[in-house]
Formats: sequence, C-alpha cells, structure tokens
Amino acid sequence: MVHVREAVENDLPQLLSIYNDIILHTTAVYDYEPHTLEMRKQWWETKKQQGFPVYVAEEGGKILGFSSIGPFRAWAAYKYSVENSVYVAAEQRGKGTGKLLIPPLIDAAKKLQLHTIIASIDATNEASLRLHKSFGFEEVAHFKQVGWKFERWLDLKFLQLIV
Repeated sequence: MVHVREAVENDLPQLLSIYNDIILHTTAVYDYEPHTLEMRKQWWETKKQQGFPVYVAEEGGKILGFSSIGPFRAWAAYKYSVENSVYVAAEQRGKGTGKLLIPPLIDAAKKLQLHTIIASIDATNEASLRLHKSFGFEEVAHFKQVGWKFERWLDLKFLQLIV
C-alpha cells in the first residue's frame, strides 16, 4: 500500500534517481544535465533552512514520487507565494501517485500561512495540467517558447491555487 510521509535525508538517492530520469527523458524540468547527489543534498539543506517540506509517496521501501514547495520569487513581497513541484517515477505515472502528493503541499501551505501556490508546467504535460486542475489550480499564464529542450521550443504554463 502506498503511503505519503515527510521525506528524510536517506531518501535523497531515490529522489535523485527520479529527478534525473525526468531531466533526461521529459520536459517536466527545463534542465539538460543530471544532478549529483551533492546537488540534491544542497537542495535538501535549502528546503530545511527555508522551512519548506518535502513529501514522498512510498510503497515497500521504494519511493514512487515526491513533492515540495519553495519560494516563488526572491523578493520580500512574494513571501506568501510558493511554487510547487511534483515528480513521479516513470513506471508509476498515471497510477495516482501525483494525486497523493499534492494534498500535503496544500495543507503545509495553509499551516505556513501562505496565500498562493503556483505550478509551472510544460504546456504539453497534459497529465500534470489535469492533475493540478483537479485540485482547483487555475491557469493564469501561458508563456510561449521560453524553453529549449529536445531540439524544440517549449511553452510554459503557470497554474495558481489561492489557499
């Protein structure tokens, strides 16, 4: 049975594996090169310093996906706005893992007295767009040709949920 829990540092190698697969094979992350474990550790430390949670969906010791929130923009007036991230292992996509990983982010945002969550999603990622909309996120922006990956221009959509 799949359960969702807060991530611990020992989860980082599995999170890294999921993240790197996404970098290499999808447009969900607009990056080209796989990250190192040291980079993931720095990411983890930053999340902890900023007081933002990371959640994992786990089954039998295997992490199926993870989610987190973090700053939307660096300036002070954005302090009540966060951006979310939801990443699911390739073999688990379409099986409902993402649906398990968004509610704890929404609950955490409320507990942290945040005002809004913004999701930045590649315009061709229909599954993620549908997932976010099912939780009340609304499309608020469509940026055309802002990324270049896999020898093509990528459009980016922003979806927003006021919590």
